[in-house]
Amino acid sequence: MAIGWLSVLKLVPWADVISNAPRIADEAKKLWNGVAKKPMPPHQSKAQPTLASVPQAIAALEVQLAEAVAEISRLHHQMLESSELIKELADQNTQLIKRVEATRIRVLWLAGLVAVMGVAVMINLIMSLAG
Repeated sequence: MAIGWLSVLKLVPWADVISNAPRIADEAKKLWNGVAKKPMPPHQSKAQPTLASVPQAIAALEVQLAEAVAEISRLHHQMLESSELIKELADQNTQLIKRVEATRIRVLWLAGLVAVMGVAVMINLIMSLAG
């Protein structure tokens, strides 16, 4: 199972992911700020009596309008929640990328240290066999 994940992680173009992470976070913040600042559409309950002779038609239109306003309000709320989630995910992605990059650098340092220690052990082994 771990081997599958490792092969998937090796296929990820980390240089592109790392270089694009700040841009993705900035775009998510712009989206959040743009959506969060938009006011909810105003609810206008003033009906203009153009068809005064057909009160049932007007009542039906008023019911439809009230339902449409309620649906718009629900969708606006859902859009706000979704854009906040996208912003949070982008922030988490940025933090994850920073941590992965720091871990990558540590692994490179450790690999270098292991290589130096391996060379030192080999030299020590050769010196002990020769002497």
